[in-house]
Amino acid sequence: MKIVVLDGYTLNPGDLDWAQLKELGNCVVYPRTHVDEIIKRAAGAEIILTNKTPLSATTLAALPEVKYIGVLATGVNVVDLVAAKQQGVVVTNVPGYSTNSVAQMVFALLLEMTQHVGIHSERVRQDEWTNCVDFSFTATPLIELAGKTIGIVGYGQIGQQVARIASAFGMEVLLHTANPDKYRQDSNFEFVDIDKIFSVADVISLNCPLTPETENLVNTARLARIKQGALLINTGRGQLIDECAVAEALTEGYLGGYATDVMAQEPPVADNPLFTAPNCIITPHIAWATIAARQRLMAVAVANIAAYQSGTLENKIV
Repeated sequence: MKIVVLDGYTLNPGDLDWAQLKELGNCVVYPRTHVDEIIKRAAGAEIILTNKTPLSATTLAALPEVKYIGVLATGVNVVDLVAAKQQGVVVTNVPGYSTNSVAQMVFALLLEMTQHVGIHSERVRQDEWTNCVDFSFTATPLIELAGKTIGIVGYGQIGQQVARIASAFGMEVLLHTANPDKYRQDSNFEFVDIDKIFSVADVISLNCPLTPETENLVNTARLARIKQGALLINTGRGQLIDECAVAEALTEGYLGGYATDVMAQEPPVADNPLFTAPNCIITPHIAWATIAARQRLMAVAVANIAAYQSGTLENKIV
């Protein structure tokens, strides 16, 4: 059985082992695959693994031997699911592997916006503390999280973990989700509509999936209603926000700060307006990439294939 990994580098840049996957078949791992190379590289493969390399209807039609696609992520938008179903191709994903890591990144970004550790460390290296007449100095205002209100948009596994951590910090938690009735009985937090989140929250964390309903969720109209000085964090998808609108809100000052691990286009273009916006922190889509999360991702991806080979299916999407 031929197994082809189209873009293995992000999952395993060299600190993990493909051995368990290679035990399941004749396995070829490509670090990266350009769109024009997919058909040639995947020819004859029954199993294809992809993280961000897209598998369109046209590509799938040119690969009649493929029977299984394992997405090395939770989101499966890189695969044309309609075409896969029509072609009888099983598609699986890896849910939940990065929950703790992404929630941790939410607070890494939030703490950087409120405590400004990086700025102060740099100022110390520039001898500002050495030359200070006082025992201490602050380069920016510092914000205490206890008592602040955080609005969490999306209440899946990551949103739930963000809520638990926020509560531990002493924050008031408001939640917005498309299906609040699913969670009300098991949650001690308040579910509210999206407009209330933006009008009262001191911190807003986007932890919802990208869907037609959530694309450009944060836009000019919504930002006009945001609480003055609120902080916005995005570890979901870049397309959840209108980047030009957010850059303008930062420049005008009514959005207090924006911290994101995701961009609408990845890698982003050099003239993205967020690069020159004030009070903006951008990390290169690394929230998911702790070694512990990647180990879990690898283990579940292998287990998904083993289940398929045994005649059962785990984490099936179609």
